[in-house]
Amino acid sequence: MKMPDIIESKIRRLPVGYVFTYEDFDIPVDKVDALTKALSRMVQDGKIRKLSPGRFYKPRCTDFGELKPEVYQVVKDLLEQNGNILGYLTGYSSFNKLGLTTQISSIIQIGANEPKKSITRGIYKIRFIKQPNTITKENIPLLRILDAIRNIKEIPDTTVQDSCKILINIAKKINNDDIEIIVRLAKKYNPATRALSGAIIDLCYGGKVAEPLLKSLNPSSEYEFGISDNILPNKLKWNIR
Repeated sequence: MKMPDIIESKIRRLPVGYVFTYEDFDIPVDKVDALTKALSRMVQDGKIRKLSPGRFYKPRCTDFGELKPEVYQVVKDLLEQNGNILGYLTGYSSFNKLGLTTQISSIIQIGANEPKKSITRGIYKIRFIKQPNTITKENIPLLRILDAIRNIKEIPDTTVQDSCKILINIAKKINNDDIEIIVRLAKKYNPATRALSGAIIDLCYGGKVAEPLLKSLNPSSEYEFGISDNILPNKLKWNIR
């Protein structure tokens, strides 16, 4: 088979919406130029789309038009490499999956231990948010909850009150084995996040479980969220206003 035929055959086998790079093609070094030209020609012919330099995908078409790749596909190389966790999706895409908002953003936020400069891929602006805790596959769902609590005032197309109600319901579904873990993880967040996390955990699981977070706070500090007593009846205990 000729090189263009080999490349097209490979791409036909890739899932729709899958983002691929030159590295997905197992070809000799002396054929890289042919690969580059073949992919460029396929972009011109409308068979594939170019996400950003060196990154391509097969478009997904529906009755409502062409869909972009899933957020994970856009940044997967920034999340994991050779089995090592580099970061995790948080921010707007996470708020959406947690049911906190229906709004979709072109800003992708990644929690990472090592902060990096923002980058752009196609229409997406990728920002890195420093995560003070060690990131593992197991604790990523808990970190996303804590990130949502930290950014509760910034969640689009909703109110702090509604977001708090949803986060309380999410907290009630946390596995019992993970309650102590989320308390430990929360201790590395800022005081306002520790206060609201503690109040939610206290409400759902009792004061003894949340006590480490209460002890970590300055008793003279107050935290302004604008949450009512009806939603968070223990808010005064946590100096939440």
